[in-house]
Amino acid sequence: MHVLIVIAHPESQSLTHSIAARVAKGIVLGDSASVVEVANLAQEAFNPCFTEADLQVHRHKASPPLDVQREQARIERADTLILVYPIYWWSMPALLKGWIDRVFSNGWAFDFDPEGSLTKKLGKLSVHLIGIGGADPLTYERHGYGTAMKTQMDQGIFGYCGAEVHISKLLLNSENSGAVHALEMAEQLGRIISSEASPSTADTESLNYREHAGPNLK
Repeated sequence: MHVLIVIAHPESQSLTHSIAARVAKGIVLGDSASVVEVANLAQEAFNPCFTEADLQVHRHKASPPLDVQREQARIERADTLILVYPIYWWSMPALLKGWIDRVFSNGWAFDFDPEGSLTKKLGKLSVHLIGIGGADPLTYERHGYGTAMKTQMDQGIFGYCGAEVHISKLLLNSENSGAVHALEMAEQLGRIISSEASPSTADTESLNYREHAGPNLK
C-alpha cells in the first residue's frame, strides 16, 4: 500500500501533526511493507489561492501549473489518501480547501462536459478523513456537523471524483483533556487503514467512544 497523508496545520508541533504521525505509525505496524508519504502543506508553502490561471485549467485552456502537477503526481503514486486537519469555523482550513480547489482539477480528478456528462477519474483512490475539533460532541451533534462534513467532503468532493471515503472521523473535545485518547485512536485508525478491512463491532464502539476526545488545535 502506498499512502499519502496530507496535513493542513501551520505548527509542526501541533496535536494535528502528532495525530498524523500516530496514524502513520499504525499503518506501518499493521503492514510493514506500506509506503507512507507525508504532504505538509504549510511547511511546503503550498499556495491555496485559486487564480485566473487555475480557471483556465478548469476550462481546458491551459495545463496545470507545476505546483499542482507535483501534488497530482503525489496522489497518482498513492492508492490511499488520508487528510488530517483541524476544523476552523465548522470547516476545513483554507489551506486544505485551496489545495483541493487547485489540485482536484477538471481533466484530472474528473472530466465535466457542458452538455451534462461527468466522468469520475479517481475511482482507484481510497480516502480517509480525520477532522480535529475543539468543541464537545453534543455541540457538533446539535448543529449537525457530522452530516454536514459527510455532505461536503465525502459526497461533494470525493464522491464527485469517484473516490470512496472509507473512514470519516471527527476527533472532538480537543481543547480539553482528550489528547491522549485521540492519539491512541489515531494509531488504531492507522492499523484499520493498513488492513483496508472494516472494523469489528468492538473496534467501532471503541472508535465512536474515543472520537469524543480529540487533538488540540494548539
